Amino acid sequence: MSRTFPPNFAWGTATSAYQIEGAWQAGGKGLHIWDVFAHTPGKTARGENGDVACDHYHRFRDDIKLMAELGLKAYRFSILWTRIQPDGMGEVNQAGIDFYSELIDELLAHSITPWVTLHHWDMPAALQLEHDGWLGRKTTDYFAAYARICFAHFGDRVKHWITLNESWVIAMLGFHDGVFAPGRTSDSEPYRVAHHLILAHAKAAKVYREEFKAEQGGVIGMTNNCDWRHPKTDTPEDRAAAQRSLEFFLAWFTDPIYKGDYPAVMRERVGDRLPEFTAEEKELITGSSDFFGLNHYNTMYAAEVPEGQEVENYVYANAGVFADQRVALTADPNWELTDMQWPVVPWGLRELLLWISERYGNPPIYITENGCATPDVVVDGKCADPRRTAFLEGYLGAVHEAIERGADVRGYFVWSLMDNFEWASGYDKRFGMVHVDFDTLERTVKDSARWYAGVVGRSGLEAA
Repeated sequence: MSRTFPPNFAWGTATSAYQIEGAWQAGGKGLHIWDVFAHTPGKTARGENGDVACDHYHRFRDDIKLMAELGLKAYRFSILWTRIQPDGMGEVNQAGIDFYSELIDELLAHSITPWVTLHHWDMPAALQLEHDGWLGRKTTDYFAAYARICFAHFGDRVKHWITLNESWVIAMLGFHDGVFAPGRTSDSEPYRVAHHLILAHAKAAKVYREEFKAEQGGVIGMTNNCDWRHPKTDTPEDRAAAQRSLEFFLAWFTDPIYKGDYPAVMRERVGDRLPEFTAEEKELITGSSDFFGLNHYNTMYAAEVPEGQEVENYVYANAGVFADQRVALTADPNWELTDMQWPVVPWGLRELLLWISERYGNPPIYITENGCATPDVVVDGKCADPRRTAFLEGYLGAVHEAIERGADVRGYFVWSLMDNFEWASGYDKRFGMVHVDFDTLERTVKDSARWYAGVVGRSGLEAA
């Protein structure tokens, strides 16, 4: 059976600025909250930080040449806000403009389509200190102003824009669990942060559509992360729990964009901790994405937890605000786990894509991240990573099944191009298709990258 993907399918790979660039004090860059967080004792594994990372800032031409040799068609990367505006609010830093302009030109010279993420968690520290970052409503306007700068300088060449990466992670891991920057813990702040992120996205999209789209002809959307939630049993209670978990995870950020407001179950359970959109804001946010960006990594079983009953390990796999959801998440003990202890369940991606298609009227979907961490080592100049190849083949097979069943999936980006700084986990979680020796910064192409090059070349998988 042929498993060819649709014409013009976007085949790519993805990174983010802080995880690969390094050069943390070079070229007029300002400090952001991850610079501060990673330099705070006890916040990251082994006290590691992204000061040098993969040194992509100085090696981007060689890295792009490597991408071209692998036949990649698209590359999703993020712009570091503090390279463009060191304080997030004031003067434009020309050195930052020049760096990203050269990066974009180099991609295009190698026939690689740039996909630009405007914000991948690196809130300017000055904006955090002076205006509370995403807790402050004023930040939504600063973000739109920053987006305008990027559109003006890069939009003649960049035709695919992503405003925000994984708002759920910003809100929950940064303001509820406190394990990501800025390291706050609260049961109410995540909802306020999420509200401002949605408004910031919509304001940036409005700027693009009103001031740049007619001339530049690009598209703009946002990327959200979601794991699949499958009912643990076929009882109505567990089916409702799985649905509720998906709504508190993904629909929290996507219902406002596609339906104009938060899911009813959130309004019912969160009460006055969930902010309200005004009529004008609903008009602003509704329809503000040209495509549905999805990052997906794992699947969990979901079960109802009755009121009054406690449950152990309820935050397993990012359950969210438990008191508001009352959903217990578990994994099948037979499922393979990645180095992140995330279950490998390819059919979960198929089910999630079909769920999105049904809920939101079959929007164009781009899988902007999917990948796995495995303990890869270089031996005699080669790096075998058969588990990653099997992972990618399984998940791409599931994507193909979803397309055959009607989902409008138009692209797939492997996370990640190369091993990098994995946030609070430091450097020992390797997601890359290219191995990086963090002592020498030498790059070694892994077997999975060569396999993926074949998939990209034929725009499909081998027959099943």
